[in-house]
Amino acid sequence: MGVIVVDTSVWIDFFSGRAFDILEDAISVGAIVLPPLVVAELVSGAESPHDREMIGDLLQDLPIHDTPLGHWIAVGDLRRVLGRQGVDVTTPDAHIAQCAIECDAPLLTRDAVFTRIAKHTALRVQR
Repeated sequence: MGVIVVDTSVWIDFFSGRAFDILEDAISVGAIVLPPLVVAELVSGAESPHDREMIGDLLQDLPIHDTPLGHWIAVGDLRRVLGRQGVDVTTPDAHIAQCAIECDAPLLTRDAVFTRIAKHTALRVQR
């Protein structure tokens, strides 16, 4: 199994108890890369101490995608190119997509915006 990038929508369902075989397999072999904004979204949505502890434990074991200046320039370029093609995306969504593109990894998501992004880019979406 190669690495996968996992969107916030999947993590939310996972932490709510929904089973995702591919996610559980990837966790067990360390084949996940986290976009930094996914980390921020997960932490900001963790209301209970139990949720914060679960997220914190998981985050200690997973690599975070490196995002130097060139990454953020690519995120801006991605948004501009998609916008010219009539696909408006937020900066967080462009960041998550760009992380997957840079990793040459599929993005595990439940969010339809990434399917629209994939139609115009090298992004590969896995549902």
